[in-house]
Amino acid sequence: MDKPVIVTVDDDPGVSRAVARDLRRRYGQEYRIVRAETARDGIDAVREMRLRGDEIAAILADYRMPQMNGVQFLEAAMDLYPYARRVLLTAYADTDAAIQAINVVDLDHYLLKPWDPPEEKFYPVIDGQLDAWLRTDRIERSELRVVGDRWSAPSYKVRDFLARNHVPYQWLLAEDPEGAQLVKAAGDDRHLPLVVTADGTTLESPDQATLAAAVGLSTTPATDFYDLIVVGGGPAGLGAAVYGASEGLNTVLVEAYSSGGQAGQSSRIENYLGFPDGVSGQQLADRARRQALKFGAELLTPRKVSSLEARGQARVVGFKDGGEIAAHAVILATGVTYRRLEAPGLEDFVGRGVYYGAALTEAPSCKDTEVFIVGAANSAGQAAVYLSGFASKVHLVVRGDGLEKSMSHYLIEQIAALPNVEVHLQTQVAGAAGDGHLERLTLSTKGEERTVDAQWLFVFIGARPYTDWLGETIERDARGFVLTGPDLVQGGRRPRNWPLRREPYFLETNVPGVLAAGDVRAESIKRVASAVGEGAMAVALVHRYLEKQ
Repeated sequence: MDKPVIVTVDDDPGVSRAVARDLRRRYGQEYRIVRAETARDGIDAVREMRLRGDEIAAILADYRMPQMNGVQFLEAAMDLYPYARRVLLTAYADTDAAIQAINVVDLDHYLLKPWDPPEEKFYPVIDGQLDAWLRTDRIERSELRVVGDRWSAPSYKVRDFLARNHVPYQWLLAEDPEGAQLVKAAGDDRHLPLVVTADGTTLESPDQATLAAAVGLSTTPATDFYDLIVVGGGPAGLGAAVYGASEGLNTVLVEAYSSGGQAGQSSRIENYLGFPDGVSGQQLADRARRQALKFGAELLTPRKVSSLEARGQARVVGFKDGGEIAAHAVILATGVTYRRLEAPGLEDFVGRGVYYGAALTEAPSCKDTEVFIVGAANSAGQAAVYLSGFASKVHLVVRGDGLEKSMSHYLIEQIAALPNVEVHLQTQVAGAAGDGHLERLTLSTKGEERTVDAQWLFVFIGARPYTDWLGETIERDARGFVLTGPDLVQGGRRPRNWPLRREPYFLETNVPGVLAAGDVRAESIKRVASAVGEGAMAVALVHRYLEKQ
């Protein structure tokens, strides 16, 4: 087979030759290096390679070029080679433009010029991009197909489950020719959504467990006893699984829906340490999931837990669908879910125009329409920025009188710079109406109501911890968040069965050997970085607990 290609485009001949030289020196044995000195020549070369069937692994484009700048070039090339890694070459003065490009073309990295020595500033970046390209499944083959109705809540649930678990699929409307043919082949009396696997197996309106088994997700534990059980697959849970498994603990992570938690639904996380270009929640979750598997952690998805109890030195977790597993220690990292928006009519349209969370699967369908987002924290701001690339207009509905108290400054600036995003302060959703799907919203601003046409509403309000299943075993505050360490003592809840010689550490619950990390813990800092840090710290405390048993 021909070598895959690395394309470099720079209108400065000296820089262009230097880039090509450095690339050939390191990658010439495995990749073909194609150099262009104008954007037009570069696009022509990319088109010719597409016609010949060549594979392009990475494209490096200079930001400042006549005819079209580097961002425009990468955007055009992306249509021809969507899997190629995109790197922008830029001077320090253009850093802001490079950062903005992240949201325009899903830029993978930007490199500041000059990059001497390349061994330190150039090759590590390109190594990472080529490694990511090699790991990407680029083979065109018969994939999972989902046939359903446009405004169907069950169809949305299937698509959302597949997308958040990184399972590629093709979405077909039942009234379209191909979708209708599949329904007819399966039997006209089938209930939608209809899922057709690559081998032709059909699943009629499958539940999560059936769908998970069909796509190869692991749902059955390999044993009945572990060193560590992690409940919840958000940043805290994934962090705990990575550190637990990497430090030799026989670790299993149990997740009810998909890895990543709320962070996994984020379109772009830009304030996480080590990712100056930003990273999508799905990318971060997928990397953490693969990292946990690499170290030998076991991941069960989707399995819902229903109980936790102490039996002597064992900590036993029961499953909602039957069965149980036990371990020396348990880390609770179940996170939080978005609180329901209470307004007349809204519940009737959940999954049919009303969505809790980013619902990234719906973003392409929002093209050239107006969307409404409720919320004032980072998750709502990230969704507004992301959806602005699809929708003709984004309305951010905020109950308070500003964004400064709850949203990061960088997001506020991004929103202010977007011409198609409008922020509505002191405004609430007072009602919803429609025929079969959302068609209208009633908005209330300072007591004055108005009705607007709306097909899309994304809700990001409040946080409700997933802790009802804990019963009386674990102490919680009035809102359901798990109490740990000093909060137990200060709240007057003296931990049961704790050694008298010390108080529990800040992540330890009232039950020895059971810890809590991330958003589910009372008084935690609601940030991805702090959740990952607490997951790692919880593992350190597990080691300390095990040493004393």
